[in-house]
Amino acid sequence: MRTRRALSIAASVVLAVSLCQANSAELSGKQVLIANEMIGWRADYGEWVNVGEAKLNPAAPKQLVTGEGSGILVNGDTGRTKNLFTELEHGDVVAHVEFMVPQGSNSGVYFQGRYEIQVFDSWRVEELKHGDCGGIYQRWKDGAGYEGHPPRVNAARPPGAWQSFDVVFRAPRFDATGKKVANARFVKVLHNGVLVHENVEVTGPTRAAAFSDEKPLGPLMLQGDHGPVAYRNLSIEPLGD
Repeated sequence: MRTRRALSIAASVVLAVSLCQANSAELSGKQVLIANEMIGWRADYGEWVNVGEAKLNPAAPKQLVTGEGSGILVNGDTGRTKNLFTELEHGDVVAHVEFMVPQGSNSGVYFQGRYEIQVFDSWRVEELKHGDCGGIYQRWKDGAGYEGHPPRVNAARPPGAWQSFDVVFRAPRFDATGKKVANARFVKVLHNGVLVHENVEVTGPTRAAAFSDEKPLGPLMLQGDHGPVAYRNLSIEPLGD
């Protein structure tokens, strides 16, 4: 069902998209990003581990406990480790991400390592900001934030519940000289099946991005230093015409 839903999102988007020329690390066809061990992720992954189970610690609701197996990425015991990068690089994609955070925790999914969809415990928050779950995080310059985009509605589930994002992302465009001619864009973002963004441009990398520049391709990044988080069923697929 999740794959069909992601594809239906792509089908609803009328875009004339030109995918960048492939190299050895570029996305080619649908890729499931969480398999065995840490295959497909850049080797400098700190305390991230691939486990078979992740759930709230009943004795400490701000922490996670894990079980043996594979298929779920968790950022260590403390949730204070390195950010995690895919080996492949992507341009325009349809992405499906499932995540879970304990009470008060925080992470983020960075498309091309630059543009963040916020992961946060926003259960029952009424006045939404860009830093709430599903928000497009703000940019930062000269000690001040700007251009953040809160989600339209709060679709967050309680701490410890698995949640999902389905995202249609359009990469920035560049001319033959390398000059940017079109901004990156979140064409659609669904949080737990609820539309929270549509056709939102991002003029540059958001705060805490891994890179300050912009390029046609970049790795997907999972934020690992802001608190415990678990990810599963993470896949991306090139967005065609």
